[in-house]
Amino acid sequence: MSEHPKLPGQPGFVAIPAPGDRPHFTRRAVRVLLLDEDDRILLIEDSDLGLDPVPRWWSTPGGGVDPGESDEQAAVRELWEETGLRVAEGDLDGPLLVRQVRHGWSDKTVDQTEVFYRVRVPAFEADTSRHTEEERLTVVGLRWWAVGDLAASGDVVWPRDLDALLALADDAQRWRDGPLPGGTVEESTVPL
Repeated sequence: MSEHPKLPGQPGFVAIPAPGDRPHFTRRAVRVLLLDEDDRILLIEDSDLGLDPVPRWWSTPGGGVDPGESDEQAAVRELWEETGLRVAEGDLDGPLLVRQVRHGWSDKTVDQTEVFYRVRVPAFEADTSRHTEEERLTVVGLRWWAVGDLAASGDVVWPRDLDALLALADDAQRWRDGPLPGGTVEESTVPL
């Protein structure tokens, strides 16, 4: 965003409703740390089209848990819908961590409980043909990242503590009896 706020009538001005005036959702969600044989992680580049300039960030695959669905069932479904990868519930490591996250976008705010899992697979080319209409509009692409390259890129990543989550995933002793508490964080394109 520019250093100085844009005024109505200026190019690039976008009127963002106050947080209380945007639709608000609460949900449970799953996120998956999807790693290949070279310890690269598959991330999705997403965007908020309601802002000018349009912000972009990388995030792990995942999404909302549907009614009647377990966290594991949701993780398996979300991986298939977002990447084309089919895995079984038994392929999931975890749950690793549970956190509360607040997201503020130009068109909505979301408070969600996120449960993290890990899956190791051979590298594959992602298939985005099952993306939702919204994902087709906002998703810029998917990419396998070496973690060091991602850190050096300076790009925004959600979760912001991805390095710590990857280290946690490698330390099964810490989460074998259940997911660790991850606290409450905010990851937003528009402050709440």
